[in-house]
Amino acid sequence: MTQPLFLDDPYRRDAPAVVKTLTDEGGIILDRSVFYPTGGGQPGDSGWLNWDGQHMPVATAIRGQGDDIILVPSEAMALPPLGAHVTQALDWDRRHRHMRLHTALHLLTAVIPYPVTGGQISVSQGRIDFDMPDMTQDRDAITTALNAFVSQDAKITDGWITGAELDAHPHLVRTMAVQPPRGATQIRLVRIGDPDSPIDVQPCGGTHVARTGEIGALRLGRIEKQGRQSRRIHLHLES
Repeated sequence: MTQPLFLDDPYRRDAPAVVKTLTDEGGIILDRSVFYPTGGGQPGDSGWLNWDGQHMPVATAIRGQGDDIILVPSEAMALPPLGAHVTQALDWDRRHRHMRLHTALHLLTAVIPYPVTGGQISVSQGRIDFDMPDMTQDRDAITTALNAFVSQDAKITDGWITGAELDAHPHLVRTMAVQPPRGATQIRLVRIGDPDSPIDVQPCGGTHVARTGEIGALRLGRIEKQGRQSRRIHLHLES
């Protein structure tokens, strides 16, 4: 398996690693990774690999078999050999915007208490699809509530529970489209705010900022009717 360094420290921008496998498609699997792989609506990280005077741009990271993370080169070029010692470095500005938006979307699900059917993050915006027949709040109320949470500068922490504990607290699962792995020994929970009265708690494997104040000002974008029971709400970072 690839050790996911981003889970313990999402602010880590670079790290040494060893090439464990080269895939038939031209991907690289390291023994440890600062690159988050595409999943949960969050894009895979981009960046660079350096070894023996060589410099390779990484376009994205994806999930492989089991817990492996595959780095996808941006262009066709010579790959580092098996066993090579490399230095991996993130495109930090891009990752940090993903972190800000991912945490902001968690705040949006706290403001709008309906089940989530989908979501997506990009560098400039994020969106959530809600299982919601009608809008129960206006744009100004949603925007005010979101930026109030940002102004609180609430702390974001994570922890782990078992599948049995999650089954005992099904309200923690907000997403209808993607369910946490019920057979997993440990499931990661992301908590925003005070443990005794949190703003939001839900299973999530993505990367997040340390405090809500780091998100910055938020602006609500389009609100689209996707069907009889679905509303898509877009959210933008102001800067």
